Amino acid sequence: MLKEPPKNSREKTKNLLLTLQDKICSGLENVDGKGKFTEESWLRGEGGGGRSRVLKNGSIFEQAGVNFSEVHGKELPKSIISQRPEAKGHEWFATGTSMVLHPKNPYIPTVHLNYRYFEAGPVWWFGGGADLTPFYPYLSDVRNFHNEHKKACEKVDQDLHKVFKPWCDEYFFLKHRNESRGIGGIFYDYQNGSGNIYRGNNQNGEASKASQNIGRSNLNWDNLFSLAENCGQAFLPSYLPIIEKRASQTYSSKEREFQLYRRGRYVEFNLVWDRGTIFGLQTNGRTESILMSLPPLARWEYGYKTKNGSREEFLTSIFTKPQDWENDKELEKFCIENNIFD
Repeated sequence: MLKEPPKNSREKTKNLLLTLQDKICSGLENVDGKGKFTEESWLRGEGGGGRSRVLKNGSIFEQAGVNFSEVHGKELPKSIISQRPEAKGHEWFATGTSMVLHPKNPYIPTVHLNYRYFEAGPVWWFGGGADLTPFYPYLSDVRNFHNEHKKACEKVDQDLHKVFKPWCDEYFFLKHRNESRGIGGIFYDYQNGSGNIYRGNNQNGEASKASQNIGRSNLNWDNLFSLAENCGQAFLPSYLPIIEKRASQTYSSKEREFQLYRRGRYVEFNLVWDRGTIFGLQTNGRTESILMSLPPLARWEYGYKTKNGSREEFLTSIFTKPQDWENDKELEKFCIENNIFD
């Protein structure tokens, strides 16, 4: 078991992420039944490249993108140096798989996944996570998504999910709207097995508090590789059951318009706050692949208000705020009474 990366660290993580891309694309094509991914391979002038896969106008997915990249260079982007100044002056390597799915049916949530690995001289870390953005959510769907990722984390360490869940709530937060992007999931970054688990910027937040209670991490490279592997494999079991339950649910233009309106929030987050977008653009990545996360259609409406007691209002009052989805009995009771449990 290694605290430092093995000699084949770059090849090993690259193969893991390529395999994850293949498995996810295969699973999504099977559930869609109509759409097929088209692939474009690309090279980056400064070093590296990737393969971008996009499915358009399927029976389930309006647009789905699942990307892989492997890039390297000599000059680190400012977004990395500001977070990890000790990496400055070293040649760097980064590889990752990133995915965003935009279904047609408003009752099927948008979903995002990203797992990545970075090296620069003696500096290395793993990062990643997955989060769900529903428009007409059901508590049972939310619970399944969280539970699958919780189990994946706990295969490596019982304490990780206690930090990664609130870290996700913290990261995918639209500060200018004062709301969460969705119902969260897991998020982690800069994991190298040393120091506290939480490596974010909000030292007064729930993730930081949970991390401080747990104490220093004692994970090694192999543990963190397994974490990425387990969490990546948890995605299809966390998401496909939602599709299977909601795909036949009928909707009107009203639900479609609300879906497009809420997609606007997704755009706002990815263009204003998302570090992955910033990193990709600062390192001269492939713009089409970087902006693949944006939905094919979205809308903005000035001064939009939801009606009290409506499904739309439930989203904005409950499901865009961090919650204890599994254990809050009052939330469960409310969802059952209002037919948004299952």
